[in-house]
Amino acid sequence: MPTYETPGVYYERVDASTPAISAIRTDVAGFVGIARRGPLDSAVPVQSWRQFQAYFGDFTGAGYLAYAVRAFFENGGRRCWVVRVASSAAAAAGTVLHGASPAPEDIWRIAAFSPGAWGNDLDVSLRETHRAQTLTDPKGSDPAYSTVASITGFMRGTHVRLSQAGVAAAWKVVSDLDAADRRLLWVHPKREARLPTDALLTGFDMNQPILIESVEYTLVVRELGRLIRVYEGLSLVPEHARYGPRVLPSLAIPKDTGPPQALPAAPAPVVIEEKRKLQKLPLTGVEPIALSPDATIPLEGGADGLALLRAYDFIGQETDPLDSDEVTAQKQRGLRVLEDVAEVAILAVPDIHIQPMAIPPKAPPPPCIPDPCLPPGPPPPAVPRTPAVGDLPPVCSEGAVYQVQSAMVQQCEKRRDRIALLDPPYAAARDDALGVGAARAWRSRFDSKYAAFYYPWLRVVDPLRSPFAITRDIPPSGHVAGQYAQTDVQVGVHKAPANAALAWTQDVTVVINEAVHGILNPAGINVIRPLPARGVRILGARTVSSDPAWRYVNVRRLLLMIEKAIDVSLQWAAFEPNEVLTRAKLRLALTSFLLALWQKGALMGDTATEAFFVKCDEENNPPSERGNGRLLAEVGVAPSRPFEFVILRVGRANNEFEITEVSSPAASGGMR
Repeated sequence: MPTYETPGVYYERVDASTPAISAIRTDVAGFVGIARRGPLDSAVPVQSWRQFQAYFGDFTGAGYLAYAVRAFFENGGRRCWVVRVASSAAAAAGTVLHGASPAPEDIWRIAAFSPGAWGNDLDVSLRETHRAQTLTDPKGSDPAYSTVASITGFMRGTHVRLSQAGVAAAWKVVSDLDAADRRLLWVHPKREARLPTDALLTGFDMNQPILIESVEYTLVVRELGRLIRVYEGLSLVPEHARYGPRVLPSLAIPKDTGPPQALPAAPAPVVIEEKRKLQKLPLTGVEPIALSPDATIPLEGGADGLALLRAYDFIGQETDPLDSDEVTAQKQRGLRVLEDVAEVAILAVPDIHIQPMAIPPKAPPPPCIPDPCLPPGPPPPAVPRTPAVGDLPPVCSEGAVYQVQSAMVQQCEKRRDRIALLDPPYAAARDDALGVGAARAWRSRFDSKYAAFYYPWLRVVDPLRSPFAITRDIPPSGHVAGQYAQTDVQVGVHKAPANAALAWTQDVTVVINEAVHGILNPAGINVIRPLPARGVRILGARTVSSDPAWRYVNVRRLLLMIEKAIDVSLQWAAFEPNEVLTRAKLRLALTSFLLALWQKGALMGDTATEAFFVKCDEENNPPSERGNGRLLAEVGVAPSRPFEFVILRVGRANNEFEITEVSSPAASGGMR
């Protein structure tokens, strides 16, 4: 402790005696669906629409996932986790590079960074380069090292080619450098630091200079003939800093642990996999890759794996009834991947309703005929290749749709930290006499406070510009999730996510009038309606629960946030002394947290005592409970409920009309 006798600035550390409880983020959505590319069965955090395009590709007629994610960000979403699904038939396009020896072996496999037919649009070319070059000094050389004119550009692990007049070229790996004496070491003096390729230099006239050139490769990647990426200085030596599989590794997805981690803006289009084992490296060096001048190598074998897609691929249950392979059956897929992502608070699976649409490839532009009266201009650009066409998924039966949506609800009830957005099946989304009835019948299948049902589908401008229509009908879950996120960020999770104009939508598939809306709303069906001069809006905020206490979405989500925040923030209380001071700290932390929520309008009541209570004292913690190592804190809150009906009473008083506005909640009173 400083004495404060000398003038100056003093630093003191002050630890908070009671860790505060912070509100948990509730605007993060989780999507499971079909995409053109991207890692399979991995939860990828996405923070913008452009980032989604970089990892998962653009819109496709085979899935609604891109439409849902675009709608999420257009309506105010800021972060979501995306899981791409496909069957086990999905494969990544690739090609294998071989060595240049008479009996070549496989050296590298260059593959698209993710499975899919999109990889068949890629081609690569590999060029050998020599960035560093030098000559040996015969007077200062030895079979274990070579004294050279310059060591610039060389380092430990550099792959080099040695050539001398009248002698066949040889390839070696630099074991280390001696900068003081300008030496390239072929055998490291320390045995423990030697590389597998360390060997004495033989086969050359040591009395004559030897030309030493570094050997590295430049990888050029094109998509449909268009240059998209160039990687320079790739090495064949695993110990080198620019080793190919290290520079272009398989995509690593960050786990949901600690602070949110951001992925790069765009992934590398290809990865390099090592095919040659270290034990097989020749003792005399590393053979180069066999190359042909200006050779372009197409990637082949990519497959989307959608034709065999099943409900299992969306659910990811522990045992696949049609898969006898134990390793495959135990792999987490689809929804089960999102189960481990604690950050997700909103769950949507739009592609279980997919109505696949084959988009014909666009015809190349007609060739440009030069005008003979004008001087010749630049050469015309190369005609782009036709994109590869993948397979389409099957239309899921209503039984499969129900199976997946039931799995969504079960996950939410198990995790107790998220809510499922249920889309109506395609049969109910059509504008016919059976649409509303089919929606009511589908809604009656669910009774849960962890799910909400939205009807009908939405009609958006189709960026694919198919020849069949300029719009496409899509499930509403992406738009709804975006409005959830926007409401949470702008106001708070206690605000009902409704009555705000939806962005990026043209119309609804079924127009609901007042009479029909009056039938659907009490049944727990949140109707989406276009309103004159107000746009398309969500006019409902109810769960599919039959319990009046959990009727509203915002009430359910507010309590989820409170429970999760308390669970995360009060872990410090474990193993604390079972005494009055610990209970007082716990009571203070809970009271401060709930008081802040009440001040924001999340809790009802004119005073804090009417809005919540916290009880953690001797009465509910008797000696018998404390003797068992238990600490009980009872918390009751009165969540803010939305006003669904605003009544204007018009009457005449004193020979003039008087208008009185009366707000009537659907259910009065608080919840304890």
